[in-house]
Amino acid sequence: MSLDEININNINHEINITCDEIFSNNLKIFQPVNGPRVNLDTILLADWVKYRSGKNNFLEAGCASGAISLILALRFKNINITGLDIQENLIDLAKLNAANNNLDSRVKFIAGDLRDKNLLSRENYDSVIINPPYESLTRGRTSKILSRSVARLELSCSPEDVAEMSSRVLKSKGRLFAIFTSERLAIFINSMLAHKLTPKRLRPVYPSINNNSGVFLVECIKDGGEGLNLLPPLIVRDESGNYTPEILRAYEL
Repeated sequence: MSLDEININNINHEINITCDEIFSNNLKIFQPVNGPRVNLDTILLADWVKYRSGKNNFLEAGCASGAISLILALRFKNINITGLDIQENLIDLAKLNAANNNLDSRVKFIAGDLRDKNLLSRENYDSVIINPPYESLTRGRTSKILSRSVARLELSCSPEDVAEMSSRVLKSKGRLFAIFTSERLAIFINSMLAHKLTPKRLRPVYPSINNNSGVFLVECIKDGGEGLNLLPPLIVRDESGNYTPEILRAYEL
């Protein structure tokens, strides 16, 4: 797929599109100006994902323009990834990004609702990756831009939806990798446990040493036994306001 096959100006009539380079120009991403974009959460979640030899079938749910799927394909040469998003215009961008980065042989993108029980094959995936909306409908504010509201609010994806979908599509002992807001940690973990997804690694992320945790990274195992590894805090910025060495490493392939 090329720019000649997709008219970039027609992908989303509501917002403009930019082309941005990340990882020292190793990856070029078309993405909406006023919709879901590559940010620190994107980089942290991609860095959090672990690859186990022989476990090659990955799903990214809520993939937006496909950045995480493409980052993982660059890092792990043996995996195949399916990216799913409910917004068709973002899937068009993701397909374009896969083709332009020569990754479309291992990364495919489909439009659909993760709540659709007939869309994805049961117990088919070794790993699921997701950065779900952080805000509940009762507390979050809607945006005039639909794609921004879908990415931020639980309009089409709640922690319960994430847990049900992940448990349904993961193989036994398959892994869920996620990032979510720390103030709703209990809601997220309770949803996972209710669907046989046991948290095995959890790491809180702090914007700086003097701030409360904003988000957390978690890895859950379907049908996993007891035993949670609570990792040391991940600090984003040092006392001078610069990215810490660990954050800078996350921006490397």
